[in-house]
Amino acid sequence: MDADRTPKPVGTVWGLLVLNTLGSTGAETVVPLPRSLIQMVTMGALVAAFSLALVLNVRLRVRASAFLFLLTLLLVPSVIASADLQSGFGALFRCARLALFVGTLWLLSRWWDGGVTFVRHHIRMYFLVLCTVAAGALVSPGAAMPDLYGGRLVGALWPLTPPQIGQYAAVIIGLAVLLVLGGRTDRRSAALVIVPSLVLLMLTHTRTATLGLLVGLTLAIGSLTLTSAAARRFFSWAVLCAAVAAVVFASALQEWFLRGQSEENFSNLTGRAKVWDALLAAPRTTGEKVFGMGLGDKSFDGLPIDNSWLAVYHEQGLIGVGLVVAVFVALGGVALLRPPSLARACAIFLIGYCALASYTEAGLGDASPYLLHLAVAASLLAQPAAAAPLSVPDPPRRRVPRWARTSEVT
Repeated sequence: MDADRTPKPVGTVWGLLVLNTLGSTGAETVVPLPRSLIQMVTMGALVAAFSLALVLNVRLRVRASAFLFLLTLLLVPSVIASADLQSGFGALFRCARLALFVGTLWLLSRWWDGGVTFVRHHIRMYFLVLCTVAAGALVSPGAAMPDLYGGRLVGALWPLTPPQIGQYAAVIIGLAVLLVLGGRTDRRSAALVIVPSLVLLMLTHTRTATLGLLVGLTLAIGSLTLTSAAARRFFSWAVLCAAVAAVVFASALQEWFLRGQSEENFSNLTGRAKVWDALLAAPRTTGEKVFGMGLGDKSFDGLPIDNSWLAVYHEQGLIGVGLVVAVFVALGGVALLRPPSLARACAIFLIGYCALASYTEAGLGDASPYLLHLAVAASLLAQPAAAAPLSVPDPPRRRVPRWARTSEVT
């Protein structure tokens, strides 16, 4: 199916999914927003996304997708672990949210054709989110860079944390760079996205997003170097500039990277390692090891887990971890088997970014921006639908006069 035939409301559905995954916790906003109101808006966005996707795909035509099949299987340990209400009724609510989220992706899979349509939707929607961040910084610089977060940029209009903003900025920067290299957008349009997003990324001081951007782009551009002269030139200049920056600005880069932390605090990843050790040392029954404790808020003893693999193990058990591993194996395997192309490069970037960020960010086992990133990768790796064969009309029958229809004239 041609990307140009994708209905425009599909972009609206994608925007509603992005809104749903923004979350309801973060910094204090300029205008105080009750958490219950934010949750109502985000959950309402998901219901609206599912309803609109159902209207657009009323015949329930879907594309076969190993990625979506594995996400559907992930619901099984989630429901089993949440059914005993050990994590409260909120666990069942989160299971319903994940089911609606996956169901919406199934409905949208009809338009997954290996094109960059969903890449463009992804960039537009997250750029709009970043515009709200920039507007908040202009309206109230003090609220946008509070001392509570060490002067790092946060969302002052919508409660967004520095890692969230850094993630959104890094992802759309990488995708925009690849679209330029692939000749699918002009440099001016790309610069309007890349430059302000890069400024916001630097203001967040988010190391995971920065490393994910660099590693993901290296993998993606590396996959294009054999077939794209533009990619080879960009890669060469990038390596040269990185080497010069590493020498000239070594001290400034080190200071930015450490963010004023002590060596001890940096070595244990800002306290994350202590939470991880406590989570792994906690006693668990066999059922809890296999199926997990049920979907929660990605925390342990009131502290954020900040690791996708441990969060999935805690909430969905070893089965959940195995399914998430299978997701990366399936997407990565398909990407490696595809011939070099822009779609393949964008998919590799998203897969590589999510894999690196999973070490210090949670979200691979629940409705989150990371699953949206991987869904875009799955849409890029989908095979175009085979065009229906053109029907050839039967040749017109020649009219035979009545006198000539007899086999013999006597």
